[in-house]
Amino acid sequence: MQNLIRIFKRFVSLLFVALLAMVLMKCAKRGTPTGGPKDTTPPVQTKAEPEGFSTNFNSKKFRIYFDEYIRLENPQDQLIISPPLQYSPLLHPQGGASKYLEVQIQDTLLENTTYTFNFGQSIVDNNENNPASFLSYVFSTGDYLDSLMLTGSVKDAFNREPDEFISIMLYEVDSTYSDSIIYNSPPKYITNTLDSLTTVTLQNLKAGIYRLVAIKDEAKNNVFDQAADKIGFVSDTISLPTDSIYTLRLFREIRDFDVTQPSLASGNRIIFGFYGEDETMDIQTLSKIPDSLRSIIAREPGKDTLNYWFTPPMPDSIVFEVRNDARQFIDTFTVKSRSLSPDTMLLAPSHSRQINFQEEFSISSNTPLIKADTSRIRIINQDSLTIPFEAMLDTLKNALEFKFEKESNSAYTVRLLPETLADFFGNTNDTLFYTISTGSLADYGNLSMNLTGTLDTPLILQLTDEKGSLLREVFRDSLGRVEFNTLEPKIYRVRAIIDANKNRKWDTGSYLKKMQPERVIYYPQTIDVRANWEIEQTFNLQE
Repeated sequence: MQNLIRIFKRFVSLLFVALLAMVLMKCAKRGTPTGGPKDTTPPVQTKAEPEGFSTNFNSKKFRIYFDEYIRLENPQDQLIISPPLQYSPLLHPQGGASKYLEVQIQDTLLENTTYTFNFGQSIVDNNENNPASFLSYVFSTGDYLDSLMLTGSVKDAFNREPDEFISIMLYEVDSTYSDSIIYNSPPKYITNTLDSLTTVTLQNLKAGIYRLVAIKDEAKNNVFDQAADKIGFVSDTISLPTDSIYTLRLFREIRDFDVTQPSLASGNRIIFGFYGEDETMDIQTLSKIPDSLRSIIAREPGKDTLNYWFTPPMPDSIVFEVRNDARQFIDTFTVKSRSLSPDTMLLAPSHSRQINFQEEFSISSNTPLIKADTSRIRIINQDSLTIPFEAMLDTLKNALEFKFEKESNSAYTVRLLPETLADFFGNTNDTLFYTISTGSLADYGNLSMNLTGTLDTPLILQLTDEKGSLLREVFRDSLGRVEFNTLEPKIYRVRAIIDANKNRKWDTGSYLKKMQPERVIYYPQTIDVRANWEIEQTFNLQE
C-alpha cells in the first residue's frame, strides 16, 4: 500500500511540473517580440545650414539634417545641379550613415544666380532604404530668388518607350549664344527624368529667351556628343514666363560623314568603314598598281562598310584617296600588305527548313556575285514536278532571289547545276540542293488593320514583335484596309511612320538644321494573333 501511495504522489508531482511548463511556454510565446510593422516612412528634413532658399549665399558648403540616420545611394546618377557646376561637389556621408547630408562646393559660384540641388532618390534611410524623393536645396548668390517654372515631357521619336535618365536643358539665348553651344558648354539650367519620369519641371528660372533641348547624356558631361547621345529639341525659342508644356522627341542623328582607317581583312579584301551617309563615296588608288590587278567595290549588306575586292594579291602597300563630295570630305589612307588567306565563295540559303507563304527564298554569298545562269536552276515540288519561278541577282544584297507560288503542306527542292553562280574571282558552285517546306494555313493567323482618321500623308505601316523588331511593312498613299496574312501565333505591335518625304523609310532629325524626325504613331494595344484566327482592328490616325 505504501508503494502505491509513493507512486501516486510521484505521478501527481510530474503532472504538476508538466502543467507548469505548459503555462510558462504559453506565457513566453505570448511575450515574444514580433518586430512591429515595417518602417515605410522616408527621412524627414529637420533643418538646413544655411537655411534653404537663402539669398546672398556665400558659403562653400551646406548641411541638411534629418530625423533619422540616412545614406546616399547612387548620388552620381541622381544629383542634378542647376545651373551645372564644372566640378562635382564632395558629399557626406559616403559609404556610411549620418544624421546629416553635407555638400562641399568645389566651384566658384556665379553672381546673382539661383542654384538648385535636386537629390532625386539618392537620400534613403539607413534601415529600410525609404527615399526622401526629390528633396531639393535652393539658394541664390544675389538679392532675390528666381521663381519661374517650365514643364517639359520626353518621348522617343521612334521607340514606344523613352530611355531613362534624360537631361532637360535650357540654354539662354543672349549675345554669346550660338546653336553649336550644346557641343561644348553646359546649359544655363538643367534637370533630369531620372529612372521613372517622362514629365519634369525646371524650377527657379529667371525671365528670358531660351532654347530647350533634351539629351540622353551617355558621358554625363552636360554637352551633346553626336556619336553617342540621342537629342530632342523644341524648334522655336521659348520666352519665360510661359504656361506651355513642351514635348521633346528624342532621336539619334545621322553622324557627320567620316571614314575609319581601312584595313586588310583577307588576302583579297580591304574594308573601308565609315560613319554617316555615303551617297557619293568614291575610292580611288593613288599608288601605281600593276595592270593585272582588278578590283570591285561592294557595300557589306546591313553594315556601314565598303569592301574593296581585288585580285591577284596586292603589292606591298596601296595609297587610297577617299572622297565624298556631298559631304565635302577628302582624305588619303595607306594600306599595307600582309600574308592572309583569301576569302573563298561560301553560299548560304535564306531558309533551311520551313518558309512562310509571305517570304521569298534567296541564296547569298560572302564574295561578290557577278553572274547567275537561271537556265541551270530547277525548282521541284513534292510530286517531282518542275514549277515555274523567277530569279534575279541582287548585287546590293549580293544574293540570288527567287519568286514562286507556294502551296500549303508542300515541300520544294531548289536545285542548282554546276556553274550556275560565279563570283568576281571566277569561283563557281558545285551541284546544290536546298529543300524547304510550307505548313498548313490553319497554323497561322491573319490580321486586318482598318486605317481611319484625318491623315492624308503617305505612310509606312509596320508590324513588329513586342520588342519593336520589324517583321513586315506596307507602304500606303492613303488610309484604308491593310492585311498581314499567315502570321505566326504570338503577340504583335503595329506602328505607322508618317512618310512626309515619300522615300519609303523613317527619316531622323537634325539639330543644327532644325529638322524634326518623321512622326511615328503606335497602335495603343498589343495584338494577340492565334492560329486559324481572323483578327480585325481599327487604327485611328490623326494629323
